[in-house]
Amino acid sequence: MSKARILVVDDETAIRDSLKMTLEYEGYEFVGAATGQEGLAIAERESPDLVLLDVKMPGMDGLEVLDRLRAANEALPVIVVSGHGTISTAVEATKKGAFDFIEKPFASERVLVSLRNALDQRRLRDENRSLKKVVELRHQMVGESPALKAVMAAVSRAAPTNATVLIHGESGVGKELVARTIHRNSLRSRERFVQVNCAAIPEELIESELFGHEKGSFTGATEKQLGKFEQADRGTIFLDEVGDMSAKTQAKVLRVLQEGEVERLGSARTIKVDVRVIAATNKNLEEEIEKGTFREDLYFRLAVIPVYVPPLRERLDDIPLLVRYYVDSFCREYNIRPKRIAQPALETLQRYRWKGNIRELKNTVERMIIMTGGDTIDVADLPGTVRSPSNMAATAAAPAPPSAPAKAPEGDANRPGTLREFKENAERAFLVTKLRENGWNISKTAEVIGTPRSNLYKKLEQYQITQDTDG
Repeated sequence: MSKARILVVDDETAIRDSLKMTLEYEGYEFVGAATGQEGLAIAERESPDLVLLDVKMPGMDGLEVLDRLRAANEALPVIVVSGHGTISTAVEATKKGAFDFIEKPFASERVLVSLRNALDQRRLRDENRSLKKVVELRHQMVGESPALKAVMAAVSRAAPTNATVLIHGESGVGKELVARTIHRNSLRSRERFVQVNCAAIPEELIESELFGHEKGSFTGATEKQLGKFEQADRGTIFLDEVGDMSAKTQAKVLRVLQEGEVERLGSARTIKVDVRVIAATNKNLEEEIEKGTFREDLYFRLAVIPVYVPPLRERLDDIPLLVRYYVDSFCREYNIRPKRIAQPALETLQRYRWKGNIRELKNTVERMIIMTGGDTIDVADLPGTVRSPSNMAATAAAPAPPSAPAKAPEGDANRPGTLREFKENAERAFLVTKLRENGWNISKTAEVIGTPRSNLYKKLEQYQITQDTDG
């Protein structure tokens, strides 16, 4: 481990010599400067880890040097020392960003304690910054397909606002990644991103998880607990699988959205919260509304900005990019020598029908990285299910443009592989037909087919149907 480099800027030779002996004895690297100008030049050239800075010096004084050091490198900790210390000087130095203020004459131990604290704080800040970059890379959205570009365009419009966002799509398509990307690019990015999986929390506990509880409010409530909404105050809360919430919980979430306040279980006091809500579901909430299992008023509150995340079969061009991304990621994570993937294997992966979408693809790549002995992953190294012709996506070889009208299946090879695919193809073809019959008049078409105009607009966005591409 390299020594921390300490720059001491002081016009008194005796002080510099004394600190040099102390610092080098403690294992630090000492660099000295007799003037403010010399100190600034050394700071630029030597990149010290910390600066001990005297205030009263001929020429440029310490407070001016402090200003310039902070302007050049805001993360550089500076400890100010002075033999003419006053409260006003200490306050001014602190306002300018000094980590600490020490009066002369000082004890060596006092300087060393302050120095260690400053270096520890910088190390923690650097580690936090590095971890944040790792998390951002882990939650990066990968791909260049038109379908993904449409998602990213919606994200870029939604992110700077405080509007609620409803992300819908099949399981495993990356709805959490979309939510994190929205938060990362929002005005709340410095605050917390709190995730709640509504489907994974038992019904009897979800209210406590979301809204908190007071001590003794129910059996087992031995301590007061802050709810997720309070934890996300000033930040973002992500309600994953929101369609699985009970009617009672839905009513309370609606109150948060309407009033901006929560009430802990066992308390009559309301607490104001400033939270941006992003929700996600793999269910058709409009169908759930018709069944009576989801509140219509909550749906409209959540779906201010709807974002549809397409399944992997609608973004086949992204599969090679995703595979290479996960290959590199897992090789680094498991400290394995970098592997390459042969083109035939890549083409096989691109033809496979990924029912679990990106989550399934990621798990498959991880398995191949671990189980493949050589440096090249070939077709033989793929799992048997991936190589099986019966699991090949019908549209993989020549995917139709996303906005092209759905065509009737021709023969077994082109039939949809799942019931969902069949229903989606049939619904899209039906909508295109009705729109043509009504001259692409949205209001008239919605009236003819018996659906709200807002629902028809949503379907057009989901299936990427536009009049410009008709024909």
